Amino acid sequence: MTADPEQDEPPLSQELLHLASTATAERITLQDLLDGIKSHARPTLLILFALPNTIPSIPGTSAITGLPLVYLTLQMMLGWPIQLPGFIGNRSFKRADLLAVLRRAEPWLARIERILTPRWRALSTARAERLLGAFCLALSLLIMAPVPFGNILPSITIILIALGMMERDGYFIAAGLAVGTAAWGLVGALYWALLKALLFVIAQAFGRP
Repeated sequence: MTADPEQDEPPLSQELLHLASTATAERITLQDLLDGIKSHARPTLLILFALPNTIPSIPGTSAITGLPLVYLTLQMMLGWPIQLPGFIGNRSFKRADLLAVLRRAEPWLARIERILTPRWRALSTARAERLLGAFCLALSLLIMAPVPFGNILPSITIILIALGMMERDGYFIAAGLAVGTAAWGLVGALYWALLKALLFVIAQAFGRP
């Protein structure tokens, strides 16, 4: 009997931890991460770049991870292979910071991996993946926007969709679409509230005494 190569692939949670743990440099570039991923490169990278944005205690994360997410989701939308240009690939994380994020995420990633299974495959076809790329591209731009805590829900959305893509699990993709829709609604409401506050301040400043 021929062994199924996918059965030999390490779980995502273990692969990411191994990648960060075995690196010897103080900083890890994004290209190093891409070169070290053995399977499911696109969804793995999406998860890896989205994960730090789910932890509000790490300042400036979206400035590092947002642009790679935009680039990867654009390629996904267009059906292009994965490639990071030098100005993105040479960006780097502190290895200790990346390892801390992955250790915090590993328990729940491991639990999720146990329930992932192929279902609702219509949501994970090649055509559907390009549409998901467009959806995630919009969310990636939202992650880069200067909205306090506005990057958390979009990042969770991208993680859910990427996990669903890895195992062709439409349940997770559908959950990601639902969370992403809620993220747009929440951020839209926040921007509307900020706009109303700004208009009120302008009216008070230039209004009649």
